[in-house]
Amino acid sequence: MAGLKVFFCLLFAASVHTKYIVPGARWHDTNGSLINAHAGGITVDEKTGKFWWFGEYKTQSQPEGGGVSVYSSDDLATWEYHGLALEPVANSSIISTKNIIQRPKVVFSKVTNQYHMWWHADNSSYGLLLQGLATSNTIGGPYTFVNATAPLGNWSQDFGIFTDYKDGKSYSLYSNGDRKEARDCYITSFNDDVTALDKVIYRFDKFDLEGPTIIQTDQSYYAIMSHKTGYRPNNVVAFRADSLAGPWSQPFFIAPRNTRTYNSQSGFSMRIKGTKKTTYLYIADQWDSNSIWESRYIWLPMDIDDNKKTLELIWHDVYDLNVKTGEWKAIEGKTYYGRNAKTNGTAFKQEANFASNNIILTGIYGNDSSVTFEGIEGTGKPQWVSFYYQNIDDQGFGDQPGGTPDRIGGSWQLRRISSVVVNGDTSQVETLYQRDTHKGIILSAPLQLTLNKGSKNTITVRGLYNGVDYKGADLDRIVVYPPED
Repeated sequence: MAGLKVFFCLLFAASVHTKYIVPGARWHDTNGSLINAHAGGITVDEKTGKFWWFGEYKTQSQPEGGGVSVYSSDDLATWEYHGLALEPVANSSIISTKNIIQRPKVVFSKVTNQYHMWWHADNSSYGLLLQGLATSNTIGGPYTFVNATAPLGNWSQDFGIFTDYKDGKSYSLYSNGDRKEARDCYITSFNDDVTALDKVIYRFDKFDLEGPTIIQTDQSYYAIMSHKTGYRPNNVVAFRADSLAGPWSQPFFIAPRNTRTYNSQSGFSMRIKGTKKTTYLYIADQWDSNSIWESRYIWLPMDIDDNKKTLELIWHDVYDLNVKTGEWKAIEGKTYYGRNAKTNGTAFKQEANFASNNIILTGIYGNDSSVTFEGIEGTGKPQWVSFYYQNIDDQGFGDQPGGTPDRIGGSWQLRRISSVVVNGDTSQVETLYQRDTHKGIILSAPLQLTLNKGSKNTITVRGLYNGVDYKGADLDRIVVYPPED
């Protein structure tokens, strides 16, 4: 067969310092390791202003029950790893390596003068549906397990925490599972010391949603939740209200239809009040069920208009956020269109009225067919390059619960993989994951590449093996961004 089996060449950061936020990229910490903090939340140390990111620690050998990792940052872009804030405990019925330790969130309790970590605590069959609690005297941990409880006698699955910035009161956000008599999402207040739940404030009845988070403006509350499609992304929705107790609006999409919220699932959000502007951030996961430990992160600014009662995500491949002023700006890149690329083998240019210049590059299959973008300007330093693509392998069934049924009845993956080579140097092959899209929907996937200084660079894309086939996704264009320094 004309093709290569996938050669995974993870691109490690050329610099331990990161300036830009690049949604969907491979993010590295200051040690150069991939950041491993999935489905987490960010807590601000009120004394220092430092951000602390807690998330699920996942590895190939331990995709669940690995504990809770913690990172710190002064700017939300450069992250330092501090190890496990919560470690699994051998033979524990709640936090052993055989348990589910998901969606951790941390809040400060002024009554106990401690940091309290809460999470979805469960067994491997999701038969417990509890909320776990651990405490620490310091924000970075280590955290000591206290207990796991049923929220006011109910079930609890996907979990979140919201703290009202006006009065400092915290609330537990949780879906109560998939049983027929469940399928609700709850807002429930904590007691004053944040050690137990107090009372139900509101129930989103039978919407069958999960991944809850709430973002607060001066006038409104917006509850953001995803549909239940397993690790497949879907069209995330939001509700609006003047009060946490409601009444709440009907749900509405927060991203363009059929983008599946840019291949992300909700889980957390942040209000950044700077000296010049208040920015609202959508903090989400881009899950990869084929290698869950390698899942990425999608962080995007939100455009909220309380007068129109709308909330919309703002997509940019690369942006720069100033946490002091609250301002952010999109980074401008140079675009190279598919109509000007060279094709080889089975790859060809096809009419597509949804693509740039009505042309899309398709038929990219294996190592013997390719598309090459020429005349690319480089700086000799690492630069982000976004590949705009279409991948329709899932036939649209990614919107169904669990991503099923499969019309064909065969096995397929939710991503295609392409190889990317700069200037014909096949000793350095980068892997580009291109997740499934709806037909006619163009999304982007980033890679950090080092281009020679000047305008004679080439970028060649071929198909790689994804476990089923050697197809690369259809390409619309690439955008090359300036280096971070």
